[in-house]
This record gives sequence, structure tokens and C-alpha cells, in this order.
Amino acid sequence: LQFAYFFFFLPDLGFCSSIITGPTNVTVLVGSEARFNCTVSLQWLILIWLSNGSPVLTVVNPQGAIITSDRFTSQNYSSASGFTSELIIHDTRMSDSGKIECSTQQANESSSAFLWVQVNGSLFIKNSTFTVKENKTVEIVCEALGWAPAPDITWMTNDSFIDKSRYVTKQSQGSNGLHNAMSILTLTPTDTEIVTCLADIEALPSPQNATITVFFLNSTVESDYSEDKTSTWIIVLVVVFSIIGFLLLIFIIGVAVRCFCQKKK
Repeated sequence: LQFAYFFFFLPDLGFCSSIITGPTNVTVLVGSEARFNCTVSLQWLILIWLSNGSPVLTVVNPQGAIITSDRFTSQNYSSASGFTSELIIHDTRMSDSGKIECSTQQANESSSAFLWVQVNGSLFIKNSTFTVKENKTVEIVCEALGWAPAPDITWMTNDSFIDKSRYVTKQSQGSNGLHNAMSILTLTPTDTEIVTCLADIEALPSPQNATITVFFLNSTVESDYSEDKTSTWIIVLVVVFSIIGFLLLIFIIGVAVRCFCQKKK
């Protein structure tokens, strides 16, 4: 009823005002706040904010904002040059994505921007560590689940970006309008490396990442390891046989002493 009341009088009230500066595009993560500013001339009487064509908040001069939902509130600022209304959308949802409009209800006196609400999902590499022998190739799989939009996947090794020709990324549609991505990196290491998978969307201040260590085992190390292993087994066998020999000697001595004592009797 309040909106109907204002719309009824708008043809007489709106022609005095003009929009000086309209809102600008905003991209946020789901659950966070989104803010839009609209500055109108000092002669303004009414300003209406619309989300995807539906009125969500009305500001009247001089009464102030009429709030119909706790998710849509405003802050107001006045200066010598005009009046600024800041629309604040709390706890943003994916359904909030779309056109945000500021209107004085005067003909051709509206300005709009777009809101994109994005979701950062999970990111993980299937294996925590790899051990790779010399001249061997390994495939490392990184999965991003439950994102909106699908993230951009890149790879780094020892803080340097890996050329895109060395990995393949596939995207798929998930549930509830979310997206999944799988990236497979083909790597032939020449040394132990720290490998990082990064997933990025516009709303993230920095990419989400997952990291593993790829241990490199060259032929020299492997040979030394094999020799050490053989030497260890030889030492173990020598010790075991020495103990067995010692116990056998004690047994023989015991038997000999017993026989000697029996003969003496």
C-alpha cells in the first residue's frame, strides 16, 4: 500500500529532481554485503531502488527510508551538490544477481548497474604427496566443486606459473546452479617440487589454492638406497647367524660337560 501511495503521486512529485551519478556494477561473494550509491539533485522528493524490476526500498524527502525487508537497508549522505542514497543488500543470495536500478520516477530519470553474486566452493588435490622416479611422468588431479561461476584454474610449481599446454581443465554443471571443474596436470619433474593448484573468480580477493609436494627420486639416490638396503640386510644376517652360532656353541659345550660328568660318575 505504501508503494501504491507513492506511485499515485509520483507524476506530480518527480519532475523536480535529476540523477547526478548512478550506481556502478558490483561483484560479491554469496552471504556478504553489496552496496550501491545513487546521487540526485537537491530538489529530489522520492527515490526508489529496484532489484530485477521489483521495488526493494523507497527513500522519501524529508521522511527518509521506508524499509520493507531487513535485507535491504540504506544510508544517506547530503552535500552542497546533491543527496546520495546508498543501498545496502545484506546476506546476498545468488538470486539477487541481476539489475539494480535507482529511479526518481521521472521520465528518463533512472540509472542502473548489475550485481553478480558468486560462490567460492571447495578445492583439493586428490593426493597429498607424490614420489616420482627419474624420467617418469605423473598426472596430478585438482578438483573444484560447488562454484559459481566455474573458476579459472591455473597451476604453479615453486612459485612459477606452469604453461597452460601442460594441463587440461574440464568444467561441468553441478547442482543448484553451481559448477565443478577438474584440471589434470602432466608433470615430469627433475627435482623435488612444490605444486600448487589455484582457482579464481572475480569476487575473491586472492585465488583459493591447494598444494602438494612432488618428491623426485633420481637414479643415483635410488641406487644408493638399494645398496644401503642390501648392506643393511647383510649386517642383519651376520648378526643373526652370529647369535645362532654363539647359542649353538653354548649348547655343544653344555652337552660335552654333561657327558663328561656322566662318564666320571
